[in-house]
Amino acid sequence: MESYKVVRPEHLNHFGFLFGGFLLKWVDEISWIAASRDYPGCSFVTVSMDRVEFRRGVHQGTVLRFESCESAKGNTSVEYEVQVFADHLDTGAEEPIFSTHIRFVCLDAEGRKTPLPRG
Repeated sequence: MESYKVVRPEHLNHFGFLFGGFLLKWVDEISWIAASRDYPGCSFVTVSMDRVEFRRGVHQGTVLRFESCESAKGNTSVEYEVQVFADHLDTGAEEPIFSTHIRFVCLDAEGRKTPLPRG
């Protein structure tokens, strides 16, 4: 799944760069949407991200492209690889700024792990 976000003034820290927490929130949200679309009817919660390393600062007005695709599947959990790119709208080039693997577990109505649907 592919999604985009624009970095706005309210996303910046006191140095004028994107707060890392906003990027992590967007990675979590966009990947959760991808998992929920891939497995309709499942209730997912985030269990882990394998790595958090910001490759470079991001300024206001930058368009971020998020690419989230399934990379592993277990009995009750699914993992997505997420790559984030800064799009340079004036040149059409993009630069990788972040990547991680995020894992979700499927829960039933009582909050217990439940198997993913087959298919």
